[in-house]
Amino acid sequence: MSQFALVVGLGNPGARYEDNRHNIGFRAVATVADAHGLHFTRTEHNSRTAHGQIEGRRVILAQPQTWMNDSGRAVSPLARFYKIEPQDILIIYDDLDIPLGTVRYRTEGSSGGHRGVQSTIQALGTEVLPRLRLGIGRPPGRMDPAAYVLQSFSSDEQPIVWEVLRTARALVLDWLAGQPDLQRPGMTWRVPAPGRSDDQGASANTRSDDRVQTGSVRSEPSR
Repeated sequence: MSQFALVVGLGNPGARYEDNRHNIGFRAVATVADAHGLHFTRTEHNSRTAHGQIEGRRVILAQPQTWMNDSGRAVSPLARFYKIEPQDILIIYDDLDIPLGTVRYRTEGSSGGHRGVQSTIQALGTEVLPRLRLGIGRPPGRMDPAAYVLQSFSSDEQPIVWEVLRTARALVLDWLAGQPDLQRPGMTWRVPAPGRSDDQGASANTRSDDRVQTGSVRSEPSR
């Protein structure tokens, strides 16, 4: 195990992009930072970083300041400088092929066509790279996916996005703590649509320790 754990949210830098679908990874690591009183006060190796201790581990939270498609130019230098092995890096990013409200975890695999992930895999030289994939869904009709990911979430989608971010925050803690679910080949968590009761679907509430509560967010092996 490396001395540090590195949690990277992928996205594009700049205020004009901060609420875009493509930047949900940035928002996820910011949510983790906020929950633990950490601040992105450093700029190093093409990233804004927050340093601290979470779940008994020394953690670096990072938001690359390259464009999304060049994320590897930020992740790889950080990993080299702090001597962090790929298995101790968690990347969090948007995924067009997963519905909004769904989160999937994998320990390794291809980029699935996500250019930020592909850049990171190439820079690190391995596909063995833990990741949280946050679904944003497919664009409507014939909309260009490149335009879709640079749109902001609608007001109707925002409550679901918040539950996804809460779930991602909890799963980051589980990953840092080495929880058994995250040692399995792949898992999927689904948060409910706002207004659904427990007898209609799984609630997205988490315990006060921020971990995903058994039975509260539906989890299952990903197919």
